[in-house]
Amino acid sequence: MPSYNNPPFEIHVHGDVPLRADVTFAQLQEALKPLWAYAGAKSLADGAGSSYEEEPGIKFDAKEHMLTMCWTVPGDEDFRQSLDEMCMGLNELAEQGAAIEVTFYDTEFDEDEEPPEAESRDDFVMLFVGPTPAAIMQVQRDLLVEDVVNLMERHFDGSELSGVVAEIDKLFSQRFDALVNSLELGKPPRGSGGSPGGGSHGGGRRPRHLH
Repeated sequence: MPSYNNPPFEIHVHGDVPLRADVTFAQLQEALKPLWAYAGAKSLADGAGSSYEEEPGIKFDAKEHMLTMCWTVPGDEDFRQSLDEMCMGLNELAEQGAAIEVTFYDTEFDEDEEPPEAESRDDFVMLFVGPTPAAIMQVQRDLLVEDVVNLMERHFDGSELSGVVAEIDKLFSQRFDALVNSLELGKPPRGSGGSPGGGSHGGGRRPRHLH
């Protein structure tokens, strides 16, 4: 386990990552070493279990070539470095783009005892992995379209939203073109489209272990 006695967060990692057909358990174990080593385990098999028995933990379906994660570990802010390293490892093994949700739950915050104006240190991070920047952008685009359409369908019929989706596609096309041009010039990619992950702070406290 991590070296501190009273970890300030419970950290939940959740997502499904399609893997290449030739990926072996040994390769996956190495890619996920930042996670199981953080938990104090000596191997993926040893560290795949979650802090909560009702969660399946980290599973590798060799037949379906799928990595499934529903895994909680106690930790601190330094876990973010492990996430960055995990994303780099999974990029090499992923068959297509995939999203991984990570939620930091403040273990020291009690909604029933805190004053109304108090805020927890909960945080929510959405990470993206994939074999190429284009694959990562595709899953980012699909999630954004889903979110925007779900929001706007409260006010508009779905058939009226094709123009909105077209504008989202245009934005991602521009970002991809900028990425390609920057790579051709030998410069770092502009924007965040080609990075392994991106984070955001959630508004309000997320329900714990709601899947």
